[in-house]
Amino acid sequence: MSLKASVESEIKNAMLAKDKDRLRALRAIKSLILLEETKGGTTGPITEEDELKLLTKAAKQRKDSADIYKQQNREDLYAVEMAELEIINEFLPKQLSEEELETELKKIIAEVGAEGPKDMGKVMGAATKALAGKADGKLISQKVKTLLS
Repeated sequence: MSLKASVESEIKNAMLAKDKDRLRALRAIKSLILLEETKGGTTGPITEEDELKLLTKAAKQRKDSADIYKQQNREDLYAVEMAELEIINEFLPKQLSEEELETELKKIIAEVGAEGPKDMGKVMGAATKALAGKADGKLISQKVKTLLS
């Protein structure tokens, strides 16, 4: 089932359950999908890769906003952002643990043939494609740095 279809199904369930918070987050996701489908004159469904990028971007935005609200002691807004982030994460692939990430990065480093910090660009290019949606870019970057050092 496509992301759009599963989100629409979840919207119906949230309406029936009268879950306003879940409904708001699901509508935000649907809005992003609709905007992406009509962007640039393209019509039709978006690819799975584009769906993953949309969700990852939305999750990052919610996390960044939540961090700002936490710093400003706005617990009410922080709670809203975290609730939306939790719902968005339901549609994202399972995030890799640090050990799993390190194992995957070691494989990528071996495939690319990287030998030191000068090869970080090669590794990052391959790693971001292979691990899209499964790990945060900052975390990937930090792990690659430590592994190549």
